[in-house]
Amino acid sequence: MSIADNLIKYKSELDPLSVKLIAVSKYQEADAVLEAYHAGQRIFGENIVQELVEKQAQLPQDIEWHLIGHLQTNKVKYIAPFISLIQSVDSLKLLIEINKQAAKNKRVIDCLLQIYIADEDTKFGLGFDEVIELLRDEEFAALQNVRIVGLMGIASNNAIEKQTRDEFNELKTLFDGIKVSFFRKDDNFKEVSMGMSGDYKLAIEQGSTMVRIGSNIFGKRKLQKPVSKSED
Repeated sequence: MSIADNLIKYKSELDPLSVKLIAVSKYQEADAVLEAYHAGQRIFGENIVQELVEKQAQLPQDIEWHLIGHLQTNKVKYIAPFISLIQSVDSLKLLIEINKQAAKNKRVIDCLLQIYIADEDTKFGLGFDEVIELLRDEEFAALQNVRIVGLMGIASNNAIEKQTRDEFNELKTLFDGIKVSFFRKDDNFKEVSMGMSGDYKLAIEQGSTMVRIGSNIFGKRKLQKPVSKSED
């Protein structure tokens, strides 16, 4: 099927009022992204900063770009002028740098805190205790140019269905607890980004508000680059 047909399939399965579809376009050529754009898709996820910057310059400016891969502090400045959402914030140090670069660009950057939920040592993310510690930190409280709008997590690769469901449930439970404890009056804190091509249905069952689908929309990757530790 074409990219447009694939998008129609997924959008028919998702309630647009409760679940956003993030089309993961990493390692895809700009023409493929444009095809998805013309089919109505507006939210795209990228893993590599350089690739993201190149595509953003080539493609329509109303695209909402999400950075979903591991982000180094020295790369934040390249995406700060335009990024819509950084899904992979995994340290206070990184959050401080995002705040610094957002202030330079006179904007507030939305972020998700990436939580380590997988039974693997190849994934990034904050531990459950670490995210609580970050949210209680005085340095975090002083940040004016970042906005935490939710949590993100990546389940274990090739796990049995029960393990994947349990990992997603753990993330949603953590989200609910953090919402009550830290963001009770903040309507912006509402996103739970979890679920990819192979497990998005389980993720939605457990409360995901964003699913990240790549290869099942675009097909085989066109650009030959090393596989990152993020997804799809």
